[in-house]
Amino acid sequence: MEHETFEKTAVKVSNVSIIANSALTLFKLFAGIFAHSGAMISDAIHSASDVLSSFIVIIGVKYAAKDSDADHPYGHERFECVAAIVLAVILCITGLFIGHTAIETLTGGNGSAMTQPGLLALIAAIVSIVVKEAMYWYTRAYAVKFDSTALMAEAWHHRSDALSSIGALIGIAGARLGHAWMEPVASLVICVFIVKAAYDIFRSAITKMVDHSCSPDIKERVTACALSQKGVKGIKKITGREFGSRIYIDLDVTADGDLTLKESYHIQETVHKAIENEFPEVKHIVVRVIPV
Repeated sequence: MEHETFEKTAVKVSNVSIIANSALTLFKLFAGIFAHSGAMISDAIHSASDVLSSFIVIIGVKYAAKDSDADHPYGHERFECVAAIVLAVILCITGLFIGHTAIETLTGGNGSAMTQPGLLALIAAIVSIVVKEAMYWYTRAYAVKFDSTALMAEAWHHRSDALSSIGALIGIAGARLGHAWMEPVASLVICVFIVKAAYDIFRSAITKMVDHSCSPDIKERVTACALSQKGVKGIKKITGREFGSRIYIDLDVTADGDLTLKESYHIQETVHKAIENEFPEVKHIVVRVIPV
């Protein structure tokens, strides 16, 4: 039920992103053309790439939420990591493209020949910064809530667009004041931030794909939960691994050696249900009762 809620929430967040980015793309393209701003037209193309990112997130989440089958007995959670990796690559390419364009402008001396943009382009940049930063925090909130690498990647895609718009704002304002070189310099700084964000997203997704050990905090909380159950004398061993956005736990608990098989099985079921109820991020638990 929790995973079903995540799927619906992720699709809702992505749909909001698609609507916002589509409106921003059209507005910035209109402003760029009529205000004679090449920077704003480039920014509009950046917003259009965010629409593609949202569709990738929807596809990744849909596949990740599919039930286990014969070919994927442990589920499809890693498809979300695949979506995050694709988004990280798109984000990196976007950042490098911005940096390449900025270097060409600086080394080619095109900045001085830049046409003075109109006021509408300046307004469009400010609107874009406000909307995209709001979308970043909106998407990030759900990414943190569900520990979703795909949503976090999409959140950073929103912020990269906001950073791109800041560069456009500086460049447009500078061009209107006669300092066109300010735009490519700002774009180079933005390029570094975007590529760094892409690297962090990529590293996080790869870590989850290779069955990284779950955090010590999770192990401590699971241990405390198990020890609080009636009949459990101690914890002999606990291991945990992340599989996509979910967690798998193997737990050995100790109990009185004089208990019957039925009583031991009851302790096992009690511990299993308690952990399952308290930790929705845990998908699969193996509990073994060791007699002492």
